[in-house]
Amino acid sequence: MLVEKKLFHLPELTTIGGATIKDVRVGWESYGTLNADRSNAILVCHYFSGTSHAAGRYAQSDALPGYWDAVIGPGKAIDTDRYFVLSSDTLVNLNANDPTVTTTGPASFDPATGRRYGMRFPEVTISDFVRVQKALVDSLGITRLHAVVGPSMGGLQTYEWAASYPDMVGRIMPVIAAPYPRDWLIAWLNVWAAPIRLDANWNGGDYYDRPAPTAGLVQALKVIGLHANHFESIDATFGRALADGGDKPSRDFAKTFAIESAFEDRLNPRAPLIDANHVLYLVKANQVFIPGAGGGAAAPAEGLKRIRAPTLLLYSPTDLVFPKEWILETAQTLAGNGVSVETAEIPGPMGHLNGVNEIGAQADRIAEFINC
Repeated sequence: MLVEKKLFHLPELTTIGGATIKDVRVGWESYGTLNADRSNAILVCHYFSGTSHAAGRYAQSDALPGYWDAVIGPGKAIDTDRYFVLSSDTLVNLNANDPTVTTTGPASFDPATGRRYGMRFPEVTISDFVRVQKALVDSLGITRLHAVVGPSMGGLQTYEWAASYPDMVGRIMPVIAAPYPRDWLIAWLNVWAAPIRLDANWNGGDYYDRPAPTAGLVQALKVIGLHANHFESIDATFGRALADGGDKPSRDFAKTFAIESAFEDRLNPRAPLIDANHVLYLVKANQVFIPGAGGGAAAPAEGLKRIRAPTLLLYSPTDLVFPKEWILETAQTLAGNGVSVETAEIPGPMGHLNGVNEIGAQADRIAEFINC
């Protein structure tokens, strides 16, 4: 399935915090065909380090398809022969330097000054991400979405859609996501961001005309990657092997274990595509999220009471980011509010990442839910 990346332009956005951002641009893509009465649209919201590229390939030569290609496409669980599926890059998408990504954030040029915003960019929230998505959906003449789905941070956006625009959402499928970060995750998110702030090159976010905080960024991405994984997968993959195949590191600090070098070897080539300030803004957006904030909810419990859409919650039993206990408690809360709720496990050894890499294991359950 070949995919074309498109551009959505919003002349002005008023954020939840009351700031005005002009000339908002985000990338988006779609799969399948919108039917005559525009009733077959499904919105896919992406995870923290993801993009709009949920399925298909931009070119036949692409090494990998979009992250949920296992369940999105012709004849698949989210069947593009039947549904019009769309996905967009969020505001402050961390892949700001990737040529396939379009996003507005700290690395963008402020139309008022002609300079990059840096940390002068207004604070944005998950609710603001959804406001931009709603403007995109409105521009297509879609008044109701058959479903909203997404993993991790995409799950937070899914809850936000259901709580702030309940009349527009037919059903929701948050994957590996509880409806708001609890203190444990808020603290972990702070740890995700810390290496960037500690890098001298960060310079308070003013680094666009000088060396970027690449060392801090790589360490931040390493923390995020480890937290999203699980020790079962890591231990089985590396087994205490050394990076150079030699003896134990002992007191030779130049020697490293394979697990240490593997993450950096993978992340160093990716770092130039990522903007460090965008990572910080994403961390803050996740920390402060309250479902329904776009509709005026002041507390998570209030926001959850606004959700009416039938819900399928998929979770990973080995998740260290959104533990299964949080997901099952969410199911109980929603059911207590009168919502039709189903739950299912995504098996696999990769912890939080099961919700992306192993999503195909629940393809039949997803199809049943989407098509009912």
